Amino acid sequence: MKIDVNSDMGEGFGVYQLCDDAALMKVVSSANIACGFHAGDAAIMTNMVRLAKAHGVGIGAHPGLPDRQGFGRRELPFSAEEICQQVAYQLGALTAIARAEGTYVSHFSFHAAMGNIVNRDAALAQQVMELVARINSDLIIFAQPDTIIETAAQAAGLKTLTLFLADRAYDAQGRLVPRGIAGAVIKEEAALRARVRQFLQHGTVTTIEGEEIAVRARSILVHSDTPGSLALATIVRSEIEACGHQVAPAAEVIAQ
Repeated sequence: MKIDVNSDMGEGFGVYQLCDDAALMKVVSSANIACGFHAGDAAIMTNMVRLAKAHGVGIGAHPGLPDRQGFGRRELPFSAEEICQQVAYQLGALTAIARAEGTYVSHFSFHAAMGNIVNRDAALAQQVMELVARINSDLIIFAQPDTIIETAAQAAGLKTLTLFLADRAYDAQGRLVPRGIAGAVIKEEAALRARVRQFLQHGTVTTIEGEEIAVRARSILVHSDTPGSLALATIVRSEIEACGHQVAPAAEVIAQ
């Protein structure tokens, strides 16, 4: 089975860099590239596109709210129209850069607060997904399974790829545990290996309460801002291969 390994990347600004993007690009199969609002800029986006193209990594737009200081994790009171405009602006910027570099954007993945806002409002999600489909109907939408975003994307005629977050804890309802709670971010190698192996072999994850729940996913996300993200992504890839699966970009996973 083909499994995608994706990471949010290019989340620096100017001379500031969040992680070793060049090294991480050699490990992942899909890169969700910050599009200049919560992080990233024209130079970083261009470099990320060039690196992805060189390594055969799928290029994805990773739009967020315009809040660099809060890293796009604070919910701000934008209207539905404003959020649509922000999505179009960011997706358009990355699309233009990718075309200029002789490649293309293959997928789309919301960042943090923007994704949370859209995922709570079915009407907004439908409005945004219809906008995305008008811009590029071939995009694959990354989403957690059984969410408003996944449903809206499919209703808009877009392909979807569901995610398992290897470095984030889940609760009994299958929701992500907020980052401020102890144990919300998984950093230890042994714990990460066990979680990935359990997901690959049984399709389940053990929640923060100690219960096992099913997870329907074909892509594993590692956040680049998690401490030791390069090592964590390498662990995820090695576990996938050790279980007899193949790491592949989202488009190949969808086509399988």
